[in-house]
Amino acid sequence: MNDNISGWNTWLTAFDNWNDVSISEVHGLMTGLMTACNAPDEAVWAQVFEELSFAALPESALTLLTEEAEDTVFQLKDKDDAYAYMPLIPDDEHDLYERVIALKQWANGFMTGFGITDCNISADENEMLSDLAKIGSIRLADDEDFEGGEESYLYIYEFARMVPVIFATRKRKSVKDIALISGLAIDAKTTKELQAEGNLPKPMPPVIDIMNQDSPS
Repeated sequence: MNDNISGWNTWLTAFDNWNDVSISEVHGLMTGLMTACNAPDEAVWAQVFEELSFAALPESALTLLTEEAEDTVFQLKDKDDAYAYMPLIPDDEHDLYERVIALKQWANGFMTGFGITDCNISADENEMLSDLAKIGSIRLADDEDFEGGEESYLYIYEFARMVPVIFATRKRKSVKDIALISGLAIDAKTTKELQAEGNLPKPMPPVIDIMNQDSPS
C-alpha cells in the first residue's frame, strides 16, 4: 500500500509543525489506547497529550487524530475488519532502514498508549508486549543494515500488526476513566506544570523497558 492510500502523507501534512515524536509513534499510541477505550473527542485527546507532557497538537493534527481514533475503534471492533489493521509505516518505496525505525517507533507508541489504559493483561498478552518491547528496542546506526533484511522486517511487521487485533477483544471504557485523566482534581496542576516547578522528574513512558539490550529474534 502506498503512502497516499495508507494515510502516511496525510499524517505528515497534519503533523508538519509538531515534532515531539514521530507520526508512527503517535499512531501507535492512539492504537494502544483504542484497544481498550472508546474514541474520545478532541478536548480529551488534547488533555491526554498534555498529561503525557507533549506540546499542544495543531488543530489539523488534533482533528485527524480524533477521526482516526474513531475509525480504528470501529475497525478493531469488527472481527473481520480488524485483520486488515495496519500500523502507520512508510511504504516499501522507502529505505528498509526508514521502515524499521518507523515500526520501532510505532511499537513504543503502542506500549505507551496501552500502558496508560490501566488494563490487566493475560500471560499471553504480557508475552506479546515483551516481544513488542524487543521491536521497540531496535537500535540501528544510519549506515547499518537491518539483520535479516526484508524477510525479517516483514516478520516483525506482521507480528506488530496483529498485537492490536488480539488486544482489542477486551471491553472498552472511556478515556476519561483512565487514571491519567480521572485522577486529576479540577484545580490539579498538570504533569508538565509540576515538572516545571521541579516537583516531578521527567516521566518514563508507562512501559516495562527491561529489554533494551535485546534485539528481535
